[in-house]
Amino acid sequence: MKKEIRNLAGDLKKLISAGSEEDFMIPAKPARADAAAAVSAEPVLQPAPPQITKPQTAAPATATEPAESYTLESIAKQILSCQRCALGATRIKAVPGEGNPKARLMFIGEGPGYEEDRQGRPFVGKAGQLLDKIIAAMGFKREEVFIANMVKCHPMIDPQDPEKRGNDRAPVPDEIALCRGYVERQINAVGPDYIVALGGVAAKSLIRDAKSLSAIRGKIYDLELSSVQLAKPVKILATYHPAALLRNPGWKKDTWADLKILLADMGRTPPSAV
Repeated sequence: MKKEIRNLAGDLKKLISAGSEEDFMIPAKPARADAAAAVSAEPVLQPAPPQITKPQTAAPATATEPAESYTLESIAKQILSCQRCALGATRIKAVPGEGNPKARLMFIGEGPGYEEDRQGRPFVGKAGQLLDKIIAAMGFKREEVFIANMVKCHPMIDPQDPEKRGNDRAPVPDEIALCRGYVERQINAVGPDYIVALGGVAAKSLIRDAKSLSAIRGKIYDLELSSVQLAKPVKILATYHPAALLRNPGWKKDTWADLKILLADMGRTPPSAV
């Protein structure tokens, strides 16, 4: 047996002398995870695997997106989460607007009041009840028109006391400027033929060069928007806000005269008077 072992050792020595030492190296066992820091200085013999680049996720839509891509639903979603001005911090509910998404006629007021702030719907208080009567007198149903406001949150005289009645105020120019993109996109999404601007705030916000409500009442203008290119021509007429009519019932006659001008331009005969 010892002789056979000596013979095998001799044969092995001859083989080693005939080849390189690397031909008989046994591959090392993979390094353990806790020894990964001990990296060999020897060059890597096999090519590294190709790098795989993950596709980039598309960036979310921004305010610079073309207006045609906005829908009433997407606009309302933005409004409900909006915090662009201080009104967003004091509101109870934002009020995007409501009505027929393809309405021929649209009404735009200045901003939500006490009841609207709680229900999240436009013109549902006393002024809203009067607007419903005006819409009916014009020969329409509320659900046939679209109703919105220049600002979508309740402007309050004292925002620290939202439960106080008589706490409403008109929105200031900075609030309107930050919010007007919403109503302009709504106008383009609905695509009405006519708009009634209710009150001086909406009138001066939507009718170019309007100095006062009294100066522009009873006339029909071509609408021009500042942040949106209209998909079709839209006409606009300004008249008194329903809240003003509650304070000054004598203005109802003037309001009805204004609306008859609009109805005539629409080719409609009013069924009754307010």
